[in-house]
Amino acid sequence: MTRGTVGDSILVINAGSSSVKAAVFGADGTEHIHLLAEGIGGTGRLCVGTEQGAAQFDTHDAALRAVLTALGARGFTLDTMRAAAHRVVHGGAALVRSVLIDAKTRAALSRCTPLAPLHNPHNLAAIDALSGLAPGLPQVAVFDTAFHATNPDVATRYAVPDRIAARGIRRYGFHGISYAALVEALPQITGAALPRRLLAMHLGHGASICAIRDGRSVATTMGYSPLEGLTMSTRSGGIDAAAVLRLAAEDGIEATQEMLIRESGLKGLSGGTVDMRALLADDSPAARFAVDHFCYWAVRHAGSLIAAMEGVDAVAFTGGIGENAAPIRARIVAGLGWLGARIDDAANAQGSALLHVAESAVGCWIVPAAEERRIAAEAKALLPASGSGK
Repeated sequence: MTRGTVGDSILVINAGSSSVKAAVFGADGTEHIHLLAEGIGGTGRLCVGTEQGAAQFDTHDAALRAVLTALGARGFTLDTMRAAAHRVVHGGAALVRSVLIDAKTRAALSRCTPLAPLHNPHNLAAIDALSGLAPGLPQVAVFDTAFHATNPDVATRYAVPDRIAARGIRRYGFHGISYAALVEALPQITGAALPRRLLAMHLGHGASICAIRDGRSVATTMGYSPLEGLTMSTRSGGIDAAAVLRLAAEDGIEATQEMLIRESGLKGLSGGTVDMRALLADDSPAARFAVDHFCYWAVRHAGSLIAAMEGVDAVAFTGGIGENAAPIRARIVAGLGWLGARIDDAANAQGSALLHVAESAVGCWIVPAAEERRIAAEAKALLPASGSGK
């Protein structure tokens, strides 16, 4: 690990529901160091690069301070940073591009909290903590919803009365930072222009698919929250609202929310396993069905998105499952075989960037996730062209 030049580095913070991720990027986009504090509220661990050790984080503030302490011990103190950039899950309908945070934008961020009560409060807490520790440090908010602001109204509107839509009840879409990074990276990987109709699959703990036409999102599987859409590690994905209403009436709102977000998906179907690698290695009927369910709904939703962009020229996989689970990629591409998609088994097994055979009618690619690098680039673009930005 190398220490960045004083004043040129950008600190990226991703505060999740049970973890705080951080990375430091230099002026040229090079990642200098990556950290993870996870297991907030219980026994956790602190990972600094490839080093890791057990740790106890009672609160998000404690986790953030542990991350900053670890950074400082390696020469990356806040006064070496040009700015801090935060992944903010929800920007609502108004915040559709990255912003420098001031009192006005901080208030706007706060107004988005009801839209993402499980995520945005942690993002805001990290912003406020850094404001207290380094008041002169510019901070930038980069939104996971922003990439999908180009979806047409017919794609984002639920069929509910105007008075309900006016309360912000609509589809927003998520994983937008990942998709924006993918759109930027794919031409560098292929050496060609971005495919006009691109089906992008972010498959990880959370999973979604995005229809990207001419570089712009036109439809995506996640909706009002990151719960909608595909089968995920612990989230149910799509479920009839009437079923949710019944569960809420019988079991209570909090218990229903906990079940849908943390006890469902692969975990619920398999009887407790959330890791795709473990499921693929498990020959039990429950594990096989969980994998079948994941792949079936990925292909089924893909068909809908292909219709939304009136065809498909290429498929790109990203995220932990998308990049590493060759059997999942093979099954999804096989499910799109009616389109003429054909995968190269050897290339897929090796995890090569180019996955398709020469005669495939649809290009198939792996694009490594680069959300944090994208966040740093967004922040850099908002800062003055010269000087420290402080």
